Formats: sequence, structure tokens, C-alpha cells
Amino acid sequence: MQFYCESLSEYNRLVTREVKVGNLLIGANHPVRVQTMTTTDTMDTLATVEQCIRCIEAGAEMVRITAPSKNEAENLQIIKNELYKRGYTTPLVADIHFTPNAAEIAARIVEKVRVNPGNYVDKKKFEQIEYTNDEYTEEIERIRERFTPLVLICKEYGTAMRIGTNHGSLSDRIMSRYGDTAIGMVESAMEFLRIARGEDFHNIILSMKSSNPLVMVQAYRLLIDHMQTEFGECYPLHLGVTEAGDGEDGRIKSAIGIGALLEDGIGDTIRVSLTEDPEFEIPVCKDLVKRYNDQKIQTNELEFADKLPYNPFEYKRRYTNAVLNTGGKNVPVVIADFMLQKHINHSDLQAIGYTYNEATDKWNIAEAAADYIYTSDKIVDFNLPGTLQVICDYQTWITTDEPEKYYPLFDKNNFRSAESFSEKINFISLNVTDDNSELLDQIDNNPTVVLCIYSTAKNAMQQLRSFIAGLMSKGINCPVIIAVESKHNNVDEQLIHFSIGAGALFLDGMGDGVWLMNDPSQMTDQQVSGRTYLLTKNNHQFLNNTSFSILQAVRTRISKTEYISCPSCGRTLFDLQETTARIRNVTNHLKGLKIAIMGCIVNGPGEMADADFGYVGSGPGKITLYRGKEVMKKNIDSEGAVEELIKLLKENDVWVEASL
Repeated sequence: MQFYCESLSEYNRLVTREVKVGNLLIGANHPVRVQTMTTTDTMDTLATVEQCIRCIEAGAEMVRITAPSKNEAENLQIIKNELYKRGYTTPLVADIHFTPNAAEIAARIVEKVRVNPGNYVDKKKFEQIEYTNDEYTEEIERIRERFTPLVLICKEYGTAMRIGTNHGSLSDRIMSRYGDTAIGMVESAMEFLRIARGEDFHNIILSMKSSNPLVMVQAYRLLIDHMQTEFGECYPLHLGVTEAGDGEDGRIKSAIGIGALLEDGIGDTIRVSLTEDPEFEIPVCKDLVKRYNDQKIQTNELEFADKLPYNPFEYKRRYTNAVLNTGGKNVPVVIADFMLQKHINHSDLQAIGYTYNEATDKWNIAEAAADYIYTSDKIVDFNLPGTLQVICDYQTWITTDEPEKYYPLFDKNNFRSAESFSEKINFISLNVTDDNSELLDQIDNNPTVVLCIYSTAKNAMQQLRSFIAGLMSKGINCPVIIAVESKHNNVDEQLIHFSIGAGALFLDGMGDGVWLMNDPSQMTDQQVSGRTYLLTKNNHQFLNNTSFSILQAVRTRISKTEYISCPSCGRTLFDLQETTARIRNVTNHLKGLKIAIMGCIVNGPGEMADADFGYVGSGPGKITLYRGKEVMKKNIDSEGAVEELIKLLKENDVWVEASL
């Protein structure tokens, strides 16, 4: 079987063509490069230069600048000259949408241009048009005529090009034939790539961005498969989750999408798109790539069957038995780790979604409330809310007389020798790096067993995936909890570790629950997007929030409002950070609703493909509101636009008042 990467069982970089961007080499075996994009008005030369410098000094190896028209494209020369005068030679990238003329100007100035196949020649009017094969071919020829001049300019000037497909800005033509799909994204890019190759131009990088990590990962895998099949080689890949948002959610969503691909050796340059100042994206990029740029990485090679028991190009959740509330068609469960807690009080459970009212002797249960707590060798000495169960060590469990409240956690040795078991659910902790063949023979399809799997190897995610694939091949259908322990000492690195370790597996339909662990005494307090984590005091809340955010990002358990927010650029028509905070403040109780907040029409109705409602800048001081991709209120004053959004939500019966 042709896999989409060099190895599914050990870390190996996918070998891609070498591409030169100015003085920077990308692809082949060069390090994974990090980049960002300015948020200033490109015509404000001084502001753009100073922001570029802040990004470069933070570690950016490329800086992208928007060039929406001829004027901005020409001003790139002035910006570049000023940077050179100050001693900065970092490659610049021109970001082009809709305007081939601007691209052709920029390609003579900067080291790289980015074009979006969805709107470079094709138009996006959200029209369904049926094309005959001849008509479709004629459209390809029209693209060839309009795109070839840019290719020839890039070839003459030694300028690199990124063919950057975005999920939400697929053209009407592509949508009409392929639909809103990952394969449509791939074909959109391949059309442009074929034209470039026809002119013997190969200084190309490609990207497949989406705000949905699942779609993004599938698109990159399919692109690699198509390039290998058609050309026998791969071009370098730029990775990113577009409109990821801000704070922890933006970091988690980006880490899942980008990290899932980096784990398989895929990716040559990355950008983490956060609704924050661009220099704050770079530390997150560095945290993501530093493990993969370490050439001394050691992995444990695993055997992997020639035929996968799952399809890596299509999402399908692994079939499992339903064991109480775990597995089957149940949403993935969250286990809160209280192993290090010496004594558990009512107040401790508030951090995991349960607030006790002593006066009424009742519990208030939040949407993001854990399903189990693991107490190790401890017994809880008060009545728990009915939706919360306790997992404790087997030796502690056999001393209890509350089978409706406590369930045992075995290791593989005491499970094989145990004389008593829970009639409902038995958890078994397994290190997948060990030989577990005897245990798997013993449990077979025991209807009460749930495996809690972890790995101590460097390539932990790959080992867990291989183990679960082995269960699928053997027809063992017990649910699986993904357990991840992070020993990093700061928030950003832990968010990345947890997101990749658990989230990447959920993208392949693997996992019936998540169990995150750390040692808060080894961590330092840190701010993420203005929010301070006092980890020695609220570590349980941090782990619980992260667990639910991971499940939300992979679309397997929705517990809160989702915001699809673009990272801002020179085209942005309002303060994205401030506006996102205002909208979040009044709508964050609307569980399951997806709201897109876009700075301009480029990142507007197309790129908010997944959103239920959209808030889009349509002119200075003007906002247009969308339901799906349909304009509902056009060019309203920005001062009252948030209130108009609330009215729109009420008119569509999705608004509920926030509970006090």
C-alpha cells in the first residue's frame, strides 16, 4: 500500500524538493521553517517595517505582507529597501488575492508570492454551475492564460511561489464538480501546479489550509498522495490551520492540525494563525517544530501491516463496544487526574465543572464537566454528583463497598491475576511499548474492559496509533482512553504536547476518551493571550479545559461556542482582537454555535466555511453579517454591529439568555 508519508511507525521526514526563498532553503532535509504575517496597513511603511522587525527578532524566518492592489504591491519595494537599510534581509512574501496584476508586480520585488487558486482567476459568487467536460477544460485554459505570466516572471526573477488553497475559498467551478471537500482543495492546487510544471517552474511550495483540523489533515495527505502518483515527487508543504482563533483554543487547534502532520514527517514550513499580534505566533511555532528539527531524535520502530485497517483519507470513528458511557456512540469521556491530590474536597471539583451549593446540598454541573476522576489510592468521603464516577487503583477498589460509585484501574499484571472484577466497567492501564500480546488474548472482546493506553517512547503518538490499528486488525473492539503525560514546564509546550498526543489520534477516529496528566510543581506560571495560569493553584482546571478544547477542536464533543477568527492582516477593517473579545463575551454561552469573525471580504464568507454565522468587515467602520454564506445585514455601522449580531441570532432562534 502507498502510504501518505515515509513511515507510520517511526519518525521520518517526507523528502520534498528543495526550494529557495531568497537566502533561505526550504524542503529536502532542511529544518522546518517558521513564519508569520503582518497585521499593519501595507501603505503605512514605517508601521509595517517596525512590525516586520519585531517578528524577525522573535525568530520569524519569513514575513508575509498583504498586497491587495497595485499600490500595496509597489510599496513592498519601499518596505524592503527600508528593512535592508536597517540590516534585515529576511525573505518577504507578498500575499495576493483576486489581483493578478499585483502579483506580477510583487514577484519582481519580494522573494516569494502567495496566490490562492480559489480567487486568483476564478470568482467566488456562491453559484452552482454545471460544467460539461469541454466547458471545464475551457476554464482551465483561461486559468493557464492568466496564471502563466506570473509563473514566467517568478522563473525570470528567481522568485518562489506558494500555491495556497483555503478550504473556504474554493471557487464555484471547483465546488460544482468536487463539492466542499478535501479532494476539491487538492484539485484546486493541482491545476495551478500542472501549469507551473508545464513551464518548467518548480520553485513552488503548497498549502491546504482549513479552520477544521480534520479537513486540513486529510487535504495534505491527499495532496501528497496525488503528487506522488502523478509526478513521482513532492513539493515542500506550508502547514497551517487558518482562522484558528486566539488564546488556548487557537494554540490547541493549530497544534492538532500542524502537529498531526509533523508527527508523520510532513511539513517544511509552518505558520500558527492566531488572533494576536504576529510576533506572538513565533514562540508557538518554535515550540511546535523544535522537536522535529532535532536531527538526533530517537524512535522505536514498530512493525506495521501493509494494509491499514482504516482509511487515512476519510474520517470514520473506530467501532467499539459501549461500556457504560464509554465507547460505542457515546461522546469521548474526560478523566480528571487527582492522583497527586492528598485529600479531595467539594471545592476541588469546581475546577472540573462541578460546583457544590452547601445550603441546598445540590451540585451545579457545567457543560465541560469531567466524567470520571482518578483518585489513585484515595476514597472520596462525600456524595458525588450523579454524573461523576471514580476510578481508583485495583487494590483500593477491592476495599470499597460502593460498586455504583467506584471502578477499578488494573495494570496488565494484576488484571491477569485478579479474582474480582467490576460487573460494569474495568479500566486497564497499558504502556503500548511493552509486549501486551498475552493480555490482549485474555481480554479479547470482554464487554467490560476499557483500555487506558500511553507510551513512554519519543514517537508516542505513532506507537499509540499503531497499537489501536493492531486492535482493529485483530477485531478487538474495547474502547480506548488516550492518556498523555506532559513533563514540560510551561503552558504553551504542555498545550502543544497534549494536543498532538491526543488530538492527532482523534483525527483518525481513534479514541473514546482523554486523560491528561502533569506535575504542576514542575511548572511556571504563564500568561496566554492575557490570561494568567497559576498552575500550582488551578492545574485541574487547566487540564480539564484543555481536554474539552481538544475534543471540541476535533469535532467529537462540543461543549462550548466555537469562534473561527482570522489572524488579522493589512486588509483588516477593524480591531480583530478587541472585537473578538466583545463577541466572545456576549455569546460564549451558546454551546455548539460556530461564529466567524473576519477582518475583510478576503477572509469573509468563503474562508468561514464551517461557520453558522459571520461578522465580516466590509468597509471602514462597516460590518456585514452572514447566516452561513448568505448576507443577512449589509454595511451596518461597526459601533452597533455586535448588538445587530445578537438580534440576528435571536431572529434565527439560536439565542438563549446566559444563566447567572
